[in-house]
Amino acid sequence: MAMTKRSVAIASLLTAFQLAAQNTPVHVLASNGVKAVIDELKPQAERAIGRPLAIEYDTSSVVKKRIEDGAMFDVAILTSDVIDDLAKAARIDPGTRMEIARCGIGVGVRAGAPKPDIKTSAALKKTLLASKSVTYAENGASRKYILQMFDKFGITDAMKAKTISEQGSERSNARVADGSAEMILTLVSEILPAPGVQLVGPLPNDVQHYVNFAVGTSKNSKNIDADKALTKFLSSPAVEGILKAKGMQAAPARVSR
Repeated sequence: MAMTKRSVAIASLLTAFQLAAQNTPVHVLASNGVKAVIDELKPQAERAIGRPLAIEYDTSSVVKKRIEDGAMFDVAILTSDVIDDLAKAARIDPGTRMEIARCGIGVGVRAGAPKPDIKTSAALKKTLLASKSVTYAENGASRKYILQMFDKFGITDAMKAKTISEQGSERSNARVADGSAEMILTLVSEILPAPGVQLVGPLPNDVQHYVNFAVGTSKNSKNIDADKALTKFLSSPAVEGILKAKGMQAAPARVSR
C-alpha cells in the first residue's frame, strides 16, 4: 500500500512537471521588421510547437546590444548579419541558424495623401528633393541603404536639412501619421501595418536593397526541442503566404550555415 501511494505521488509529480514544461513560454527576441509577420503567425506557431510564445520586439541593433549585455532568451529572429555576429560571439548556436525571409525598402505617406511618383530612380530623386520632410529609423536596418541611395543620387546634403530621424520605425511612422513628416523610408513590412500610413510602393529596382532575416537559438536555452520546432515552422512553406501578405519574401536559400 505504501509503495502504491508512493508510485501515485511520483506519477502525479511527473505529470505536474510535464504540464509545467508545456506551459513554459518560449522567449523570443525579434526585430521590428518581422513584427507584422510574427504577430500574424503566433497562434499557428504556438499550436505547431505546443508551447506559448513570449515575444519582445525592437530594432535588431537594440536587441543585439541586449543579448550582448546578458539578456536571457530562447530564440532570436533578427537581421542575418546580427544573427551571424551573435553566433561568432557565442550567444547564438551557429548550428541552429536558419534564413527565413527578406524584405525590401519602401516609401510611405500619410493615409489619404496623394501618392508621389517613385516608379523610377529619376522620379524618386525628384520626389525626395520636392518633399518638405522625410523620416526613417536612425537605428533601423534599412538606414545604411537609404543613405547610400542619397549618396548615389547626389542629394545627401540637400536631404540632411529635411530629414527627421527617430529611434525605431514605429516612431517614424507616427511622424507621418500625424503630419509632422511628409514621407517615411523604411522596410515595406514596417509600413504596411502602420496606422495612419499608406504604402506608396517599393524603391525602384536599381536602388532597392533587401534586408535578410534569420532565426537562431540561444546557447543557454533550456527549451531546445520547442526552439527547433519553432525554427522548423518559421522556415516551412506554410508561412510563405503570410510573408507575402505582410510585404516580405521567403528567403532565397533556407538552409542553415
